[in-house]
Order: sequence, then C-alpha cells, then structure tokens
Amino acid sequence: MHLLDIFKALGNEKRLMILQWLREPEKHFPPHREVEGFGQGVCVGFIQEKSGLSQAATSQYLSLLQRAGLVIATRIGKWTYYRRDEDAIRKLAEEIGTCL
Repeated sequence: MHLLDIFKALGNEKRLMILQWLREPEKHFPPHREVEGFGQGVCVGFIQEKSGLSQAATSQYLSLLQRAGLVIATRIGKWTYYRRDEDAIRKLAEEIGTCL
C-alpha cells in the first residue's frame, strides 16, 4: 500500500466524490440494463454523467483510483464497470490508524 499514491488520488474533490458514490451505488446511479444489480460495479458512462466530467477526464480519474488500489475495474462486453475495493479501503483505514 503506497499511502502517497492513495492520498494523491483522494486529493481531488471529484475523485473523492466518485469513491463516495461507489460506496452506495444504488443511491447514486440508475440500474443497469446489461447486468443485474451493482455487483460488478457502475458503468463508466454513469459515472461520467453524474460527475459532469468529459469522457477523457472520467477515464483518467478512474484509472488513477484503480492504480491507487481503491477501485476495481471489470470489463463486460464493451463496457467497463467500477466498484470500490472494500478490502483495500479497510486496510487503508487500519494503516492510517497505526501510522498517523
């Protein structure tokens, strides 16, 4: 776990909001027609629409969150779905509790 990479990823309001939305996707995003429920995550298009970011910025932000280990990407057909990595977030909370 690289704390600096994680804090950089969280140091942007939109990226932090995306991570917060993904905590309870059923409250923040419409249901998917292609997949049942949110088990695989949220389609990048829904995240882009809610955030008001361009497609390029949305992809860049999600990629940064993924490299930091905070989200997991799953490709289904032509779509990519993102969900939080709850284990990594739990470990981050523990790390902050012991290191800071």
